[in-house]
Amino acid sequence: MSVRMPSNFGRSGARESALDLLGHEILGEKAAALGRAGRRVDETLARLREHGDEGEQRARLLKDAAEAVHGYFIQRELCGLRKHDAVIREYNIPKAVLARLGANRQ
Repeated sequence: MSVRMPSNFGRSGARESALDLLGHEILGEKAAALGRAGRRVDETLARLREHGDEGEQRARLLKDAAEAVHGYFIQRELCGLRKHDAVIREYNIPKAVLARLGANRQ
């Protein structure tokens, strides 16, 4: 007759700690990506505000800002942050940028 050791005394503790380390690393990467996306939003909105003129350059700057904001919102959602209202106010994202979030890329 053989005796099997209970599963809670086996190697699962090592596996769980390895998964905890991996989960910790993933959370760190998500946070870093969120920071990079936030900086990109800052940069594109600053360029948009500096060039207040109408025309082809403004259209390109609006597109760039909308892409940056869209990417930031996606990264926030990947981090579990679903409500974007406070971010819109914090970054003072213009309505023209928000209107382009759902537009098709060309």
